[in-house]
Amino acid sequence: MANAPKPTTVQKESSTASNLFATLVIPICIIIGILLYKFVLGDPANFADGDPTKEPLVGNYAGMAYKGGVIVPVLMGMFLMVIVFSVERFIVIGKATGSGSLDAFVKKVQGLLSANNIEAAMAECDKQKGSVANVIKSGLKKYREMETETNMDTDQKCLAIQKDIEEATTLEMPMLEQNLTVVATLVSVGTLTGLLGTVTGMIKAFGGLATSGAPDQAALASGISEALINTATGIGTSTVAIIMYNILTSKIDKLTYAIDEAGFSIIQTYASTHK
Repeated sequence: MANAPKPTTVQKESSTASNLFATLVIPICIIIGILLYKFVLGDPANFADGDPTKEPLVGNYAGMAYKGGVIVPVLMGMFLMVIVFSVERFIVIGKATGSGSLDAFVKKVQGLLSANNIEAAMAECDKQKGSVANVIKSGLKKYREMETETNMDTDQKCLAIQKDIEEATTLEMPMLEQNLTVVATLVSVGTLTGLLGTVTGMIKAFGGLATSGAPDQAALASGISEALINTATGIGTSTVAIIMYNILTSKIDKLTYAIDEAGFSIIQTYASTHK
């Protein structure tokens, strides 16, 4: 495998770039969330008498969200993270899929393999591009190499082709899940952060009930409002995160299945034509 060091280097460079992307995106999203909270939700136009310390105007949801307290900008930052990392993963997976329909590409390769037209199958890989095509092309190159190998029997050659496909998959596929763990983490962290905001809001609400004499109805209403706003924002963030995570993992599973299907066809074709 003379070409193995090259993809390994590319993988390391891609991994470093992906880690740098995550390192930058997380604090930037939090900062943007704080700015949106302060200057958009906290715009004086959203409140009675233009005073953010007073109650929001009737039906003004931005002002209501502002009253959710300091947890709201953190949750907004998390929501932005879900969107940014999901878009980034969609782009990466799209590149890995290649330029055309993945199902059509696999069927074309299978048809060319059945006709024992290895060169045409490799040409299709060049047209398709992407990680799936790279893995399949690696297997086809090994297929062609095994045809000139005289020191191995058919079973050994099939095993060598299978091993080559597995090695190529190991080099190409891990990058697809590089930042997916961030989205998976936000599924839980979003809910827990929203719950933290709920608890702080309820503490304020019960603080309004604990005053001597008549309960402070304004403090009670403000505390309950903060609790509900944080609950809703946290649940919303987690809901979007889990939907994006499931969509992305299903796309990655589809790519893996396509590689497995094409790899099986390569090995079976070699075994049946070189008995």
